[in-house]
Amino acid sequence: MVAFRLNGENVDVDVPENTTLLEMLSLDLNEYGPKFGCGLSQCGACTVLVDGEPVVSCETDATAVTGRSVETLSALNDGDTAGRLQQAFIDEQAAQCGYCTSGIIMRAQALLDQNPNPSESEVRTALNDNLCRCGSQARVIRAVMRAAG
Repeated sequence: MVAFRLNGENVDVDVPENTTLLEMLSLDLNEYGPKFGCGLSQCGACTVLVDGEPVVSCETDATAVTGRSVETLSALNDGDTAGRLQQAFIDEQAAQCGYCTSGIIMRAQALLDQNPNPSESEVRTALNDNLCRCGSQARVIRAVMRAAG
């Protein structure tokens, strides 16, 4: 049994041994923001926040979040409205296929939580572990800078 907070709500999930956090989130809790990309912690598509820190969920054991707080993309919504960072991505058209976007937004949110006014260089460094094959990186940087404000 894994007991933790997911997007502000207490949850208890009974998962088999060796279940990854990504598997638990998507298969047991219907959280579809984090995506399975490489399965090797190299692309960042599965990034979520655990106690405010970005974590790749594809190789994180589900039991590692026991007693902790996990946030996915849906935690950033403002009710039924996109949150500030999500809206900046929309405004800058910072996604093409969008597969990697959830992971990028979660890592960007962690940066903005720690540094509300980052430089472009700091944004680039923070997002270095997230890969986008579509080539929308320039728009992503603009979106994060817009959200920082």
